[in-house]
Amino acid sequence: MIGSIGHRGRGTARGALLAAAAGLAAVLVAACGADGGQAVAKGPGAGATHPGTAHPPSARGDGARGTADGPPGGPAVTSGRYVALGDSFTSAPFVSDLGGLPAGCLRSAKDYPTLVAAALHIPASAFSDVSCYGASTADMSSPQKVLDQRTPPQLDALSAADTLVTLQVGGDDIGVARIAFTCGTLSLADPFGSPCTRHYTVGGTDQLARSVARTGPKVAAVLRAIHQRAPRARVLVVGYPDILPTSGNGCWPEVPIARGDVPYLRGVETKLDAMLAAEAAANDATFVDTYAPSIGHDACRHAGVKWIEGLIPTSLGVPFHPNAAGEQAMAREIVATVR
Repeated sequence: MIGSIGHRGRGTARGALLAAAAGLAAVLVAACGADGGQAVAKGPGAGATHPGTAHPPSARGDGARGTADGPPGGPAVTSGRYVALGDSFTSAPFVSDLGGLPAGCLRSAKDYPTLVAAALHIPASAFSDVSCYGASTADMSSPQKVLDQRTPPQLDALSAADTLVTLQVGGDDIGVARIAFTCGTLSLADPFGSPCTRHYTVGGTDQLARSVARTGPKVAAVLRAIHQRAPRARVLVVGYPDILPTSGNGCWPEVPIARGDVPYLRGVETKLDAMLAAEAAANDATFVDTYAPSIGHDACRHAGVKWIEGLIPTSLGVPFHPNAAGEQAMAREIVATVR
């Protein structure tokens, strides 16, 4: 089959490979950034503060059933404080201007916590968004190194005055950025096979399924700590939206996952969400499903339809993360759950 490809076909294939390889560099940067964002100390960070974490309610986007112009009018749905904890799917790197410090957390001024706060009419004085790029469950209770700074443990933002807490975490525990880079690299030599599946299941053990299972107790520990620090708060565990199409074999090289690996990686994400749902149910929290509403808006869709960016973003955002529409969609689900 390869021998039958003409000169023009070889050039097209070679161009696709070069484009995919160049784009993978962006994922490598993301993976390195996520690795660098892991906790650097395992002790408690009591007494630390989070400077500049409150987002102004004027930075509004698509809230409850809303439009990009802002949420519907009406009184606040919650009284007390709202605190958002999470990773880069929460902080929405480069979706808009940065909001809050440290800058290395890449917290967008239009991430879904800000949109939720605006939709629920929560004032800036009662809102704290401490989500951070690269955060894992360890960074909930330990300082996280972000560039040349250390951000306090996210749990330190909680208090007895809190009435709403959202948590989105687990993706960095299983190493989503490294998985994307590994699978993307392997796909360059075998785009029609399943090299990533073979890599992660060698010896008969599914390494990623095991990683998801091992992350469950860590999420449970975070939820228990949240209830301890914010006993009055309603706690929502926010799931991850659909990254890959729910049928078919993907869209290599736009999303450089080999055709045979798409079902496997799709299953990894659904396992992650199922684990989060189970831990929420077992630890007095409510799971917010963002996967089902995002079906049909995966990274293989056209610009304007997709809520997750592909290898080469076509709107503001970073590869394999929600864009503005994705953040708005997650905000809608959270607000609908609260209401």
